[in-house]
Amino acid sequence: MYEIEPLVKVRKKIFIPADKSISHRALIISSLAKGKTRIVNFLISEDTLATLECLKKIGVGIKFNKKKKEVMIDSGGLFFKRTKKVCLNAHQSATTMRILSGVLVGQKFPVYFDAEEPLRRRPMRRIIYPLSCMGAKIIGKKIKDEEYPPLEIFPVSTLKGIRYKMPVASAQVKSAIIFASLYAEGKTEIEERNLSRDHTERMLKLFGAKIKKRKGVISCQKNVLKTPGEIFIPYDLSSASFFIALATLVEGSKIEIKNVGINPTRLGFVNILKKMGAKIKILNKKNYFEPYADIVVESSQLKGIKIEEKEIPLMIDEIPLLFVCGAFAKGETEILGLKELKVKETDRIYSMVYNLKRAGVDIEALNYGNNWKVKIKGIKRIRPVLFKSFSDHRTAMSLVIFGLAAGERFSIDDISCMNKSFPEFISLVESLK
Repeated sequence: MYEIEPLVKVRKKIFIPADKSISHRALIISSLAKGKTRIVNFLISEDTLATLECLKKIGVGIKFNKKKKEVMIDSGGLFFKRTKKVCLNAHQSATTMRILSGVLVGQKFPVYFDAEEPLRRRPMRRIIYPLSCMGAKIIGKKIKDEEYPPLEIFPVSTLKGIRYKMPVASAQVKSAIIFASLYAEGKTEIEERNLSRDHTERMLKLFGAKIKKRKGVISCQKNVLKTPGEIFIPYDLSSASFFIALATLVEGSKIEIKNVGINPTRLGFVNILKKMGAKIKILNKKNYFEPYADIVVESSQLKGIKIEEKEIPLMIDEIPLLFVCGAFAKGETEILGLKELKVKETDRIYSMVYNLKRAGVDIEALNYGNNWKVKIKGIKRIRPVLFKSFSDHRTAMSLVIFGLAAGERFSIDDISCMNKSFPEFISLVESLK
């Protein structure tokens, strides 16, 4: 259990951890490029270490310097030398399982790809179907019309390129298909109705891949990847968002966050907060394969707005935090298109509505058609309670931000789940006091 004491005016310059999404992809793509690649400023978290351990078990040469947060990868190229069956465990990392499966379907050895709870309850048909269309032999545990971990992947003689229309905006599904295209005969085209994170495409270009995007269609095909020698991972905007929200909500505060990734497909939360009236400046921009900059935030009174479904994919990880910001905003905040939150580590609509209601927030979740929306009408009367994390890292961290900004003493039942993505979260919070 952790006691959440209210903060009074924060004025500080901080650094947050490296980007989780980019760290995953740096490990995988470096493992597919012949030669040695040094990854600098690697995020050490339970999820990224799951990817690292899977690659080690496959036979990728990896040296990990935990103190320096560096990883050296020595790869033989697209095909791993292993021939016998391998048993892998993604633990609780959906990113590990989904995007690495796109690489594994192109290999010459069978794989049993297991997971732990709650990942064993998360849907995998979304990657199994398109990969199967490419000729892959990949099966999961079938329950009704869905498939779940563990996955079994068998080698096939040939993969073929396809044209695939994304039914839901998902960077993980898109990445799995892109990775499989590196082993496929012919061109693969992916149609995106709504934008999703493009870290995979950007990094593959850095490694020399021929990958194009035109009018919402990504084109990719067989490629030999070439190492750039070294990759620097910028700091994580999703992690920074907790402190962007905190500085906005705590009166008299000003926080500067250094070297944060500002990829346009990750700026959804920042852009929405600006529409709500937040004072956010992006300074000292630097261009690399991923742009990054310093972010300066000052406290401000937010106003409620309506957020459309098309805006959700660009801030999918920050939605629980957006519920918190909506609680402190003047007027009503309505957020549409939230069905994907129900199949995260926990049902994040339920976990956030349950906790915020108990704390005195006027909030409700509503089903409409085949989707979900949440309406927030501010705080009726703050009631200090024991928050329940539901073992979900983003739920837990968002609730801590609520407690810090609410002016009353709260507590939360579990903070160990934060190790999944942001192990330093509590120590960074404590440093602000």
